[in-house]
Amino acid sequence: QVQLAESGGGSVQTGGSLSLSCVASGYTQFTNCMGWFRQAPGKEREWVAAILRPGGVPYYAESVKGRFTISQDRAKATAYLRMDSLKSEDTAMYYCAASGAGSCPRSEIGYKDWGQGTQVTVVS
Repeated sequence: QVQLAESGGGSVQTGGSLSLSCVASGYTQFTNCMGWFRQAPGKEREWVAAILRPGGVPYYAESVKGRFTISQDRAKATAYLRMDSLKSEDTAMYYCAASGAGSCPRSEIGYKDWGQGTQVTVVS
């Protein structure tokens, strides 16, 4: 099992930036992909971005492409999500997730371990 701890959420004005971190611990050697999801009130959880641990290949949802950047520090077992040009519709609880799949799933079904989440609120 992998334990995940997110941090870095908060409140920011429209157009601003935030950086989230996700520290993994436990059996991280079986983790092949780290993903970020978000869930807004009254909505389903949606996939935001993911990164393959080998090679660091990033993947993004269309809604965040060009504004969000996912990265990792494998030595620190940490994944990051840099969020720029934030919009009100980015307001949500953001979750980090770990997958042992060969490629990065875009559905939460593909992720076995989850963090508790960190709240991001974008205000105008």
